Amino acid sequence: MTLDRFRPVAERILEPFVGIADRIGLTPDGVSVIAFGFASLAGVAYALAGVDAVGPEVGLGAGPALYLVGAVFVLCNGWMDLLDGALARRQGSDSSAGDLLDHVLDRYADIVIVAGLAVGTGAHLIGLVAVTGVLMTSYLGTQAQAVGLDRVYGGVVGRADRLAIIGIVTAVAAGYGAPVGGRPLAVWLLVFLAVVGHLTALQRFYYSMRAID
Repeated sequence: MTLDRFRPVAERILEPFVGIADRIGLTPDGVSVIAFGFASLAGVAYALAGVDAVGPEVGLGAGPALYLVGAVFVLCNGWMDLLDGALARRQGSDSSAGDLLDHVLDRYADIVIVAGLAVGTGAHLIGLVAVTGVLMTSYLGTQAQAVGLDRVYGGVVGRADRLAIIGIVTAVAAGYGAPVGGRPLAVWLLVFLAVVGHLTALQRFYYSMRAID
């Protein structure tokens, strides 16, 4: 992962927003729900924006400009995902229930974003492989904790990196609609998520087995 290295910088940038959220009465759980709402909007935007891998528009044919809308919502999801943890620390309300809710909503957020890309492009099989890779990455991270290890965040691509990549690539797809190698950029994004998702999961599995031994 690369972006997790900049978490201290992100938390300093977040500080004014944490103060505002605290003053207006937001709770960490509420922020987690809002973050999921942004992810859901991103999934809908991607589903309506996509172009089928072989050419014809699918869904409502709303056009690739909606990829930019989806990219903004994805980045908002990532931003709010940082905010909920920082707000919990500010309010002293860290709890196991809040941590569980955050992780459950994060997984559903991952599903709706990737599913939206798959529906919009018509690349359903690639989307299935991508979403299972994303889920296995997260599962292996927490399963390590379940067997007595620390929670594992390592690997090729973590969640922060994944959201940034999805946001950047889909923003580019909004302005560059030409196929690459005969396929839309969104399809190649799904291929990337499928490969790195399962690779990261296997890395975390290997690390956990080594740590247990």
